[in-house]
Formats: sequence, C-alpha cells, structure tokens
Amino acid sequence: MMNPIGLISMQYARPFTAEHFHLFKKMRELGFDFVELLVPEPGEIDLAEARRALDDAGLGVVLAARVNMQRNLSSHEKDAHRAGIDYLRYTADCAAELGATVVGGPLTGNPLVFAGRAPVPVTEEERLARKDRCIAGLKEAGDHAAKAGILLAVEPLNRFESDVLCTTQQAIELLDAVDHPAVKLMLDTFHMHMEEASIPEAIRLGGDHLVHFQANENHRGFPGTGSTDWVAVCRALHEVNYKGPVSLEPFRRNDDRFGVPFAQWRPPHEDEGERLAASAAFIKSHLTLTEYRR
Repeated sequence: MMNPIGLISMQYARPFTAEHFHLFKKMRELGFDFVELLVPEPGEIDLAEARRALDDAGLGVVLAARVNMQRNLSSHEKDAHRAGIDYLRYTADCAAELGATVVGGPLTGNPLVFAGRAPVPVTEEERLARKDRCIAGLKEAGDHAAKAGILLAVEPLNRFESDVLCTTQQAIELLDAVDHPAVKLMLDTFHMHMEEASIPEAIRLGGDHLVHFQANENHRGFPGTGSTDWVAVCRALHEVNYKGPVSLEPFRRNDDRFGVPFAQWRPPHEDEGERLAASAAFIKSHLTLTEYRR
C-alpha cells in the first residue's frame, strides 16, 4: 500500500475557514491524498460542512493540535494542566467528526519562543514532575481518543520551540511510560535536522510507534531543494514498515532580502501549484523507488 501524501492547510491560509474549502479540489488535482488541518477552534468552521467538502474532493484529513500556555499538559498550574487534557479530548472529538484518525503535534505543551516565552532552567524535581504530568494527561486523553477510534501522535519539536520534548529518544521514553495504544509518535524532518544525530536512525528508533510523518526540508522549502537525504529517509521508513500518512509543510523561501523574518508564516503571493505538484510527486517517487535497493 502506498503511503497517502498530504499538504498542510497553512500552505494556503491561516486560519483555514469555509471560504477556503474550494482549495480541497485543487489539492487533490495536484496529487495530494489528504490535507492536514489545524484543529479548528470552536466556531471556526462547521465540522459537518468541512467533512462534506473533503468527501466531495476525495480528500482525506489529518489534524494538527494547537497547544498554548493556557492548555498545557506540562504545566504545574492545575487549571492549565486540566485545560490541556480537555483540549486533547476536544481534538479527538473534532477528528471523529471530520473523519480523521490521527491528531498530531506537540501535545505535551509548553511552547517556547514562538509563544513569547524564553527557555529557563528547571530543577530535577520539576523535570520529573513535568514528565509525570504529561504521562497522566496523555493516559486520560488517550482513553477518550481510543473510544472515538483516534490516535494521538506526540511530536518532538526543536529546542527553540519546546523545552519538554525535542528528540525521538525522549519521545520513546515518554511513550513507553504512557503505554497506551491510542498514544503514538509523529516525526517531522525539519525538527529532526536540528536535534537528531541521524534522521534514519531516529526513524528506526521510532519504529512501530510512528503513525504520522512530516516530510520537510531542512530549510522548510519544497522537498528536493534542500540538504535532506531523502533516499536514506525513505529507506528507513520502509525498514520500519511505515504505511501511514506523509504530509508536506513547505514554507516559502523565495525572499532572501536582509531582515526578512524567515520564521514568519506568509501566505502565497503567486500560484505555486506546479511546485506543490512536483513536491508530491518527488516524495511519492522516493517512497516507491527506495523500496528497492538495486
């Protein structure tokens, strides 16, 4: 079975609302099998309407969670910790209504610089307490997700975006402690470039925990335009028998003027259809051809 290839909705718009549903058909025409949507905030979209639009376009869906300091599994503040659990339960409910089976993202919470919070040292006691809070929260949220047939996929982020979970090894330690069939792993090659000694080795370490994979260049550009060794990456995915979704999240890098903030999301100012179609075909061809070593 070929891995389904998807495109994250932020490629086109943020927030992604009903006025953008017409883009689903365009995504399908470009060769994508699903779209990765940010979990909508309450009232942001009509879930039934969105599901109909997805079905009409023949497009599947995966969800990406949006955590913050007020809904934060890692937090020592009881209200924020409780809100973090309730939010993950909400994401599972949204996924079930939309027809998704996976909700991925930095589910452990505690976002860093992009959330306006600088990293600070923690005591050993607090480090262990954070782990315990994440374990308890993921177990409870996992129970709720399991009833809806949803998998929660925990994603390690780079050191500038998380001070809780940054590497695949850390994620496996957490997942082994959670030990829940509905709580799994998501990996993103963009973050892995910064934190892993070897991306293929990290994929092999993730093994059968892995249920969602983001294929992104080291510089967030279109796949094939950076330094990622896609042959080695895709061979590692074959080695662990990964058959799940593979999504692309290319941010634009066509403006190298001094002082332009690369970290800032920008909507497209031109038709990128040809490059997006080529990106989907690029990853699909690598997944197909790297199954064969000769």
